[in-house]
Amino acid sequence: MNKKTLLLVEGALMIAMAAALEFVSKMAGLELPFGGSVTFGAMLPIVLFAYRHGVRWGLGVGLVYSFVQLMMGMKTVSVFFLPGEGRMILWQAVLVCLMDYILAYTVLGFGGVLRGKAKNDSLGLLGGVGLALGLRYLVHIISGYIFFGAWAEWFFTEGYGNARIGGWMLDNFSGAQLSLIYSVFYNGLYMVPEMILTAVLAVILGRIRPVVRFGKTVEKRA
Repeated sequence: MNKKTLLLVEGALMIAMAAALEFVSKMAGLELPFGGSVTFGAMLPIVLFAYRHGVRWGLGVGLVYSFVQLMMGMKTVSVFFLPGEGRMILWQAVLVCLMDYILAYTVLGFGGVLRGKAKNDSLGLLGGVGLALGLRYLVHIISGYIFFGAWAEWFFTEGYGNARIGGWMLDNFSGAQLSLIYSVFYNGLYMVPEMILTAVLAVILGRIRPVVRFGKTVEKRA
């Protein structure tokens, strides 16, 4: 089996593993009511693949995984297109899909930026996780700010369920500021725990040298 075939097979396995972890997490009820979920380290297989084989291959696998995510999130996505309170203008709905799914998961491929540059694999993989998931978080923040900022006032009063905090937010922030804070806060509800959990798993996995260095071994043999 040549190098390219090995990479394709490994990439498919990593995508399948990530999708399985995502599915189990949703079945466990870790999904937020308006989209986003904390998973059992579902992003790590994609970041690990990128770290082992570089950014180019990582972005490719991230792109494929983004379409898998889009299909898995179809229940949420369909709300943007179908008649109802959550329906959007067509171009807005398409852009939300492109940002919150295609772009947000493709950037996981940047987890390979520190490949071969870090002091050790634990630090390299940890840095890759921080960069990749940080970029994903940033994409969600931008998308939330642009397309869902109108929900900020509702979220901090009725949705968040704390009139005192919600009242303070509305007294001190409004307009674009409130929309941005809302997006940072809401997306942080699942992205911050996700980043912490994935970072812990990355440190543990980074100590297993054959797991993170397999890609370099293949390159030398090719």
